[in-house]
Amino acid sequence: MPKKLVLVCLINFLVAALMGLVLRYVFVSPYLPINFRYVTHAHSHVAMLGWVYLMLYVLIVHHFVPSKKPVFNWLFWATEISVVGMMVSFPIQGYAAISITFSTLHIFCSYYFVRLIWKNQRIKSKPIERLLKASLIFMMLSTVGVWCLGPAAAILGQTSAFFQIAIQFFLHLQFNGWFMFAVLAVFLYQFPITDTPLFQRFFKTLIAATLLTFALPVSWYAFHPILLWINGIGVVIQLLSGYYFILLLQPHWNRFWSKTPKIIKWMYALALISFIMKIALQTSSIFPEISKMAYQYHNFVIGFIHLMMLGVITGFLFVFLLNSSLISIKSKTLSFGIYCFTIGFIATEILLLIQGLFYYFALGMIPNYYWLLFVSSILLPLGILFFIINIINHETKTIKTT
Repeated sequence: MPKKLVLVCLINFLVAALMGLVLRYVFVSPYLPINFRYVTHAHSHVAMLGWVYLMLYVLIVHHFVPSKKPVFNWLFWATEISVVGMMVSFPIQGYAAISITFSTLHIFCSYYFVRLIWKNQRIKSKPIERLLKASLIFMMLSTVGVWCLGPAAAILGQTSAFFQIAIQFFLHLQFNGWFMFAVLAVFLYQFPITDTPLFQRFFKTLIAATLLTFALPVSWYAFHPILLWINGIGVVIQLLSGYYFILLLQPHWNRFWSKTPKIIKWMYALALISFIMKIALQTSSIFPEISKMAYQYHNFVIGFIHLMMLGVITGFLFVFLLNSSLISIKSKTLSFGIYCFTIGFIATEILLLIQGLFYYFALGMIPNYYWLLFVSSILLPLGILFFIINIINHETKTIKTT
């Protein structure tokens, strides 16, 4: 993979993590002169579009496009310009003319990316091709939610149910559709998966579950009992999809796992355990009380988003980087970075969960909660920084030895 492009993705991630750290610090020192909501917009956009989107861009082109035309390079940089524009403009003005312009530029770049991949991919494995194309379709569909925001805000206002549902539509199809399917395409590319009835069942149930579980966030803003039933069906189908996923990997797993280095196993464990927890949490939402609790207490929402973003998606993306030639997996700095990131992720998730339960049972605040959350969050950008240092140092050593 092109080192320069990977470094850009990681630097975007580092900036997003530092923004998240600033947001944590606001609760420690409320007099910090920033607009919390504006920085939150910048943090989420840079994390999703500057880190995950662009890292998937690099991985998809690297693995699935044999002919690396110059257009992929300049499209990457055009997309990065849109990310930097959002990185700078959102903290200053929030959703306004400049930030909306850069957001729109990113959407059009993503449309062109879909067209280029659809036309230039040369995937021999039918299952991987299906997963990749499904991910691109979900990405396109998710932007419908973005296009609805303007009319919804102008006609009904930003507090309206339609405006909030449009946001949830975008987020749901980005995380559970575009990101998840693309990650699975790159992950399963390592295995000799064929287009058997088992894979087709896995693929169809995963798509059905992704669509049906959108009923849960809709129910938060436009409640109707039927939505809980639809979500329940989606959850059951998702469990079935997870079962098929295990059956798909079972014949190949022992051989694959025995050849995997220890440090990569650590990251696989983080990603796969987070994936199981994600399914478990979504399964628990079939109980109305838990579904209501998840919406009422912000800690649970943030915890779930970070579970998906940092645990599942980033966990797999880090694995893909560790499997590349860009990183020295025997380096102590890399081990330190991975342990920092993992501990920071686990600690913040536990704190968010426990504090959410404290709120639910009316127990008040965990002693020094915001300080503990802030200190734990320091480990996240620190871990990312050591990833970046490892890539730079590895290239330097490679140049010296040659």
